[in-house]
Amino acid sequence: MMCEALWSERERVLPGKDDISRAAESLEGSDPQEILSWAIDVYGDDLTLSVSFGNPEGMVLLDMLSRITDRAQVFTIDTGFLFDETVGFREETMDCYRMPIEVVGTSLSIEEQVEQYGPGMRTCSPDTCCQVRKVEPQKRFLEDYEAWMTGIRRGQTADRADTPVAGWDEFFGVAKVSPLVSWTSEQVEEYAREYSVPMNPLLKMGYRSIGCAPQTRPVQEGEDARAGRWADSGKTECGIHIANGKVGRA
Repeated sequence: MMCEALWSERERVLPGKDDISRAAESLEGSDPQEILSWAIDVYGDDLTLSVSFGNPEGMVLLDMLSRITDRAQVFTIDTGFLFDETVGFREETMDCYRMPIEVVGTSLSIEEQVEQYGPGMRTCSPDTCCQVRKVEPQKRFLEDYEAWMTGIRRGQTADRADTPVAGWDEFFGVAKVSPLVSWTSEQVEEYAREYSVPMNPLLKMGYRSIGCAPQTRPVQEGEDARAGRWADSGKTECGIHIANGKVGRA
């Protein structure tokens, strides 16, 4: 397609913070595909998609993106504590979608982490572990990009309720685009059924939000979808999207 050929060739004028805010207001209520198309058109090769390969939202967003372009860079964080099912599913899925993907992580081994931070780090103890094995690797990776896309939704948690369609992420120093932000979980599930989007096999085993194995358990009937993450610890976010109850990190 002509738009694909011009993607990297044309000169780009990247929007400033105010421009992104205005675009977010204009895109509010748009279909996720329209938001994706806007992000691709504006950022081109400077755009990347984050997918955990654990939750339905990321997989739906990956599928949507693949129907628009096969060139967009995808990245995923591998903490070294992921379920074997998640790692296997990731490899199988990317063979199907055939989009460029980079697995991002820390060079610090678990044993080195234990030596540096203490024995609690052997079982993925929050919050330091999330900082070392998720937040910092993502920050380094995003230094080469101008914008990243994520599958978070306003309806997932109270802290995410005010998430804009697009905004400037001060901590990572890039624009952050959330195409599914206004969708409900039912809409995500409906899309997944309609387009036969592959899903992490753990979702059929009682898990509804999948992170690191030592800190994730199946959700009981009547519990919130994220109740199985960091259960009984009081922790609700890894720090990539929200830290200390705030979207912006200092």
